[in-house]
Amino acid sequence: MFDQNMLSASPAALAPVANYFKVLSEVSRLQVLCSLKSGAKNVTEIMEATGLGQANVSKHLKILAQAGMVTRQPQGVSVYYEITDPLIFELCDLVCDRLSTHLDIQSQQLRQLQELRHNKS
Repeated sequence: MFDQNMLSASPAALAPVANYFKVLSEVSRLQVLCSLKSGAKNVTEIMEATGLGQANVSKHLKILAQAGMVTRQPQGVSVYYEITDPLIFELCDLVCDRLSTHLDIQSQQLRQLQELRHNKS
């Protein structure tokens, strides 16, 4: 992903990458995206799945739609939203796996420190 070409890219070329990650950097937007993983939903269904308020869900859906991560599909009196690119979830899985590994290492280090402290007493 970040190969030599990315390292030599101009800030203008990297800006869309930064903006993509910026969209994903909000907890509520991640909740909205996760609620859509199982399929298209309207605002009410997203509110029920996430516990977020209507104004909050609508605001985040607008940002996600502007970023091209979700599409709006009118159906009768409702508008349904769905993920445009399921790769988002692969990216989230990679990040979660990395965080899990990092936490496992920290837990091991903490256990080792606790053992040292108990051995000295």
